[in-house]
Amino acid sequence: MVATEDRRAAREAKLDEVHEKLADAVDRLVSGDDWAKVLTFAARFRSRSFNNTLLIWIQHSMAYEAGLVLEPMPSYVAGYKQWQKLGRQVEKGQPGYQILAPVTGRFASSSPSDPASWRRLNRFEKPRPGEIVRSKIIGVRPAYVWDASQTSGDAFPAPPTPTLLKGEAPSRLWEGLAQQITSAGFAVLDVEHEDMIFGANGVTDYTEKTVKVRKNMDPAARVKTLAHELAHVLMHGPDQDVVRRHRGIGEVEAESVALMIGATHGMDTSGYTIPYVSTWAAQVDGQEPAEIVRATGERVRAAAMRILDQLDTEMLGDGTPPGLERASTRTGAPISNRASHVPVTSTDAQRAALTESRTLR
Repeated sequence: MVATEDRRAAREAKLDEVHEKLADAVDRLVSGDDWAKVLTFAARFRSRSFNNTLLIWIQHSMAYEAGLVLEPMPSYVAGYKQWQKLGRQVEKGQPGYQILAPVTGRFASSSPSDPASWRRLNRFEKPRPGEIVRSKIIGVRPAYVWDASQTSGDAFPAPPTPTLLKGEAPSRLWEGLAQQITSAGFAVLDVEHEDMIFGANGVTDYTEKTVKVRKNMDPAARVKTLAHELAHVLMHGPDQDVVRRHRGIGEVEAESVALMIGATHGMDTSGYTIPYVSTWAAQVDGQEPAEIVRATGERVRAAAMRILDQLDTEMLGDGTPPGLERASTRTGAPISNRASHVPVTSTDAQRAALTESRTLR
């Protein structure tokens, strides 16, 4: 019993340590440029949750500043045993990057549509005849990953890097974004100049169901604007009351989604304009700015992944080493966790991170 309590206390201490690092990473997001850098980083590691992206970002930055890694940007990250499966070994003295990994439990029910019918199975317990079994995230635990530069061994392919000329748009990106807007029930319309849309680059009209983009821009600017408006279509309709009451956050989200889509395609994102984090993160009454930053980041990531999953374009890698099999979707949500409504419980230390853990990898 004492050993079990000691292990639990050690795990809780590690979770507290991870959350301190996450809070530190959020505190460092001050300017719009800081936010843009993190989103560009997240585009390179979009298979992971926004919180885990923040954790990898700050710890790799610290490792780079300490001279432990040679490049400011990681290439691939994976766990210790995952690197071994790929024929590589973490080098001695290289610290792992702490992240939050999901803890799952098995639940059974003879009436899956009834949320109250699900019961937690013990470790070796078998379901009763006629019961359906599903796994569900019930908490989080600390875990570690290492960048490829911290390992040695078998070679693997370099991440794909699309090359674009200045002002050029990625091949097929406009068509793919326009198709998603059309599928949402909106018409994509070109206008000759900004004076026709109130001086803007693009405008989404929820009443007329139109997305208008001005023609007098280079292809890269036009496709960036189209991505911005697609984000509005998907995230900021009349039913999104909270975001519509705080228009500043809606604009941050749309521009952030466009930035992630652009960065994923190797576009120059230096011209993307996002206001100071403190300006929009303090707009929602009753919530701490840090909570808004993390929630906004995850909403942005989820929306960007939804869009990217439907595109047939050349993209940068998502941070997963080639050859490493994942038992989950591109967006990072465990397959067994989709569309399941199972009641869960957790310890106090886990409960604070439970919401974010639903897409942790």
